[in-house]
Amino acid sequence: MSGVLHAIGDLVGGRYRVTNYIGQGGMQEVYRVHDQLLERDVVLKSPKNPTAEKRFNRSANLSARVNHDNVAKTLDYVEEGARFYLVEELIEGCDLGHFLKNYVGMLDPFAAGRVMHHLAKGLAASHHVNVIHRDLKPTNVMVVGGQDFVGFKITDFGIAKMAQEEIEEAVAGDEDGLTSSQTALGALPYMAPETIDDMKHADKPADVWAIAALTFEILTGKRPFGAGYKAVPLIQAAKVPPPPPLLVSKSQFAPFVTAIFELIKLCMQKDPALRPTADQLVMACEGLYYSTVPREFGTIKRFDNSSWGFASALGSDIFCHVDSVYAAPALAIGERVWMSPYPGSPSRRAFPIVKAK
Repeated sequence: MSGVLHAIGDLVGGRYRVTNYIGQGGMQEVYRVHDQLLERDVVLKSPKNPTAEKRFNRSANLSARVNHDNVAKTLDYVEEGARFYLVEELIEGCDLGHFLKNYVGMLDPFAAGRVMHHLAKGLAASHHVNVIHRDLKPTNVMVVGGQDFVGFKITDFGIAKMAQEEIEEAVAGDEDGLTSSQTALGALPYMAPETIDDMKHADKPADVWAIAALTFEILTGKRPFGAGYKAVPLIQAAKVPPPPPLLVSKSQFAPFVTAIFELIKLCMQKDPALRPTADQLVMACEGLYYSTVPREFGTIKRFDNSSWGFASALGSDIFCHVDSVYAAPALAIGERVWMSPYPGSPSRRAFPIVKAK
């Protein structure tokens, strides 16, 4: 923990005792702390740049307006000495970027539709009180329960204004300026065309674009226009690639993948005025009828022929058929899978199945 702002045991604001160093992003350090007044664990965030007082305070005031189950709640703001702190709801789990990197490379369309719907609801709530995120990306979405995949909360509204100003400075510069800013580089794959032209135009439709770009990534395992400066002309052209053939090759998945891609294209239109509002996107997602059956991780233990076999999960066998596997033509013994199990006899049956890491 060398070089970080606080050590375990430090007391901030007379009530927040540091219990763990969670990590840092491009703009802030994050700690798990115990609120000694209310006897609960919360998250403490502080900007790396101590001169960011006005921006951090303004962002804290904005984020505190949003109250929704799909948004991490801002609980307090503390100024102590030359430092400024945002206190946020503690979410036990991991961010969506971590989930994709460590557990599964992509989500099946039913899980992706569920994520899209929940993010739209969270952003709709923020837009109702005129709060714009401006930096929505997988690392700013928390997966409640981590591997249990219980729910989703948008986080870091509290640094939205700071992120906007850093990205704005980077976008106004040349290629080196854009790629040298970690905040801008992380935001770029999800930035709408109008924000690349002028970050001051990052209004509510830009958040809707970001939801769609993020959904494209979790559904396909790839960002819609790639990453880095080379993505800029593709983003500005706003021509969304079609779904890869493998994603629509099975009848169990093709209709749902097609429906989500239609929403993605609708949200990623070049003209911001033609995109649906977050409220309209919520209504559209309500027609997707995705399943909320709990997910389990397992390992393929038997594969009796080219079509079906069994996975071992939570001490029992689960029947797996290759037609239920998303974006993959086959299964092999020893492979990890992520699946929704349903009652069956003599074994439970899995659908959908996604290859895991």
